[in-house]
Amino acid sequence: VQLQASGGGWVQAGGSLRLSCAASDRTFGNYDIGWFRQAPGKEREFVVGIDSSGGIIYYEEDIVEGRFTISRDNAKNTVYLQMNSLKPEDTAVYYCAAGYSLINLRRGQVLSDSWGQGTQVTVSS
Repeated sequence: VQLQASGGGWVQAGGSLRLSCAASDRTFGNYDIGWFRQAPGKEREFVVGIDSSGGIIYYEEDIVEGRFTISRDNAKNTVYLQMNSLKPEDTAVYYCAAGYSLINLRRGQVLSDSWGQGTQVTVSS
């Protein structure tokens, strides 16, 4: 399943953005979906994941700190990431990817063809 992230942009610290992760493949609903990010000069890191039904969510709390909310609408083949209280250190390219479990997603074990073009989020101080 190929995914496409969108919704990034420039925002001042304290602002909000809503990212979307969309798939054209109806198998989207079969997979857990994770959001990842990669800041300049750093490795890509897991941020949050949601299971196929939307009933189980795992946040990387060191990153999220209660500021981000993930949700999904399988009827629209879309996962959303609402990001509030953004900080300059949230500046990164954000990607979404599919996996068979939240544990796999946290380990970076994703379906290789699910990585799409990321979306840039820039937070200014």
